[in-house]
Formats: sequence, C-alpha cells, structure tokens
Amino acid sequence: MQHRIVVLGAGYTGAIAAGRLAKRLRREDVAITLVNAEPDFVERVRMHQLAAGQTLKPRPLSEMFAGTGVELRLAKVTGVDVDRKTVAVVDANGADVTAPGSGAEELAYDTLVYALGSGWNAQGVPGAAEHAYEIAGRPGALRLRERLARLDAGQTVVVVGGGLTGLEAATEIAEARPDLDVALAAGGGLGDWLSPKGREHLRKVFGRLGITVHEHVPVTGVEADHVVTADGTAIPAAVTVWTTGFAVHPIAKATTLEVTGTGQIVVDGTMRSVSHPDVYAVGDAAMAMGPGNKPLRMSCASGTPAAWQAADAIAARLTGGKLPNAPIRYFNQCVSLGRREGLIQYVTADDRAMQAVLTGRLAAVYKELVCKSAAWGVANPTLGLPTRRRRVTREQAAAGSAVKAPA
Repeated sequence: MQHRIVVLGAGYTGAIAAGRLAKRLRREDVAITLVNAEPDFVERVRMHQLAAGQTLKPRPLSEMFAGTGVELRLAKVTGVDVDRKTVAVVDANGADVTAPGSGAEELAYDTLVYALGSGWNAQGVPGAAEHAYEIAGRPGALRLRERLARLDAGQTVVVVGGGLTGLEAATEIAEARPDLDVALAAGGGLGDWLSPKGREHLRKVFGRLGITVHEHVPVTGVEADHVVTADGTAIPAAVTVWTTGFAVHPIAKATTLEVTGTGQIVVDGTMRSVSHPDVYAVGDAAMAMGPGNKPLRMSCASGTPAAWQAADAIAARLTGGKLPNAPIRYFNQCVSLGRREGLIQYVTADDRAMQAVLTGRLAAVYKELVCKSAAWGVANPTLGLPTRRRRVTREQAAAGSAVKAPA
C-alpha cells in the first residue's frame, strides 16, 4: 500500500516540498497529492509589480509538475482533522459544499505537509478591511491594479507600513505612475532596521521618486478618502495600500495542533509538528526557531530552506535515512525600489543589519536574479543536483513518529 502524502498549498514552500519529495521517494511507494486553489504558481514576491501594471510570466502548475508523479488537485481546503488524518476540500470553483455534486471531499493522509501560508493583516484597524487594498496575493494585487489604472493625475496613494512590502509597493507605484502623489506612512522611522548606509540610500531613492514619507505615525483608522494617524492627523488618500504584516490561514488554529497565539504551527528543527508527528508545517504557517533562538520571519528566505528541510526529513524517516540537520540562517535582505533601483542589506545569521550594503542598478539586477532563482527553484526542487529515489520501508513508515528529531 502506498504511503499517502498530502501537501496543502502550492506557494514557494508547498510546491518545493512536493517536488522534492517526488525526487526523493519511489513512485511505487508513495502517492503525493498537492492541493491548491489556483491553477498557476504565484510569484508572491512580485505582487507589487503586478499591482503597478506589469505583466508577469504565467507558470501553470500542471506544466511544472508534469511527469513528476505529483498529483495536482485544484481545490480549496476547508478544514483539517489531524486526529482522523483527513483534509476537507471543495472544488476550487467555490461550489456550495452542502450541495449534491459540489465537489466536497475528504482526502486521507499518512503524512501531511501544511503550507497554506498567510494573507494580509488588517491589524484590527477600523476601516482597513473595508477601504484599504492589499497585495498579499494575486486577487488583491489585481484589484489594486484595476483601481490604480482609474486614478487621475495628482491623486494620492498612501502605502501604510514601512516594512519590506511597503517599501517595494511605494517605490514601484511611484516609478510606474509618476503623475500620482505617492506617500508612505510608517509606524517607525523609514528603514529604521537597516544600516546607516541602507537608510541613506533609501531616503535618496524616495526623494528621487517624489514619495512623501510620514514617519512615526501609526495609522489608527482608514476612510474612503483618507487615513487617520494616532495623533489625529488626516492624510488624504484616494487609494490606501495596506502592508502592515501578514496573518496566517486560520485553519490550523481550528485543529488540535499545537499552535501559537497567532495560529502558526509549532514545529521542531525538521519542520515537524511538536504535537502531531505525522504533520509538517513550512513557510509562514510554521513557527520555527532560527539562529539566536529567534523565530524565523515570514519570508521566502525562511520558507525555501524550511521546505527543503521538511521534505528531506520526511524522506529520511520513511526510508531509514539520516535526518537533515542544516540550521536555517539569513544572509541578506533584498529590496526592489522600482525596476531601476534596489537595496541589498547584508545581515547576520539572525537577521540583524550589518554595515555592508549593495545599492543602485546592480542591486536591482541582484534582486531580479533572486526572484528568478526562487521561481526556478520551485520547478527544480533539488537545484538540478542528481538524486536517487529511495524505497519506503513498511517498518519506517509505521514507526516514523518514534524517530527522534533534532532540536
């Protein structure tokens, strides 16, 4: 009987995990099912480009996984029962799950890889959900794209949030639409986590693009035509773009999995749930610890090596191989500042800014190569290196939960 592996979500981490497992295990021994609501792989790190009007290369998942042995199931996940080891799904067309022939189904698994990721986080700010636009996924980016296209010259776009997403969104929109009045509202200082050289370059680019910066002004309310800051100031905004962080998919929190207060699944060093050994979590959905005993941040930089770690750990446990024990660390933060400018901030292993930075056109090229490499890595989950599919042993498949994981 085949060992059933179900992977939920085909973003960077889920797609990599599914593809890497298919390279590690014999097809006769495993049935790998990848569940995703959209037919295409979405380059989430490019959503600010999509919103600004650029055309992205389509990447159909059916082509990406053709001939790999991975079964692609286009469906929405509606629930997970980790005690019964089943996943409830409904056809991706959104049919009523209670109607006959709706496509509602349960998928049984022996091993589950949870990679449902995250969406935007309104942070409970009044009016944000009703009036703001987000770019955490393709639907939101397309909605913002359509709205920006209808703006007249001179109208104001306010990007709320001074993190990486906010910086990229503000500069991309300002470069694509120099006729608009683009502003950024940040709760802290502009790029205050960067090195002095990084902050200096950021201010130069913002100045060159004509972006107004409102620093140390937490936004406490959003209306149809303005945002309100903590001191009561109203900043005009024909369009408000919300980039203040991410919230994980709520499904995990509704299960008996051990999760954090924010709903992330608590995992060990192999990305395995600490409460349910047949469940692994990768990407934004996982609470994993990195260097300095600090939680890994929600990012492609964390998710990709976590997906490698999880896939290799699953394969090792099923085949009696050696468990991976490669610590996940950071090297740099890559920020696109429009198509012609960029900022590469080099960081310590635990993600603290170092003095060294790369700026300008070379940094923009570097960031573009990183984005292209990330997409290439999804289609090439073992990075082009030769692999050997190993046999799953019945004993290992049955006793996998008893294998001790590295901390």
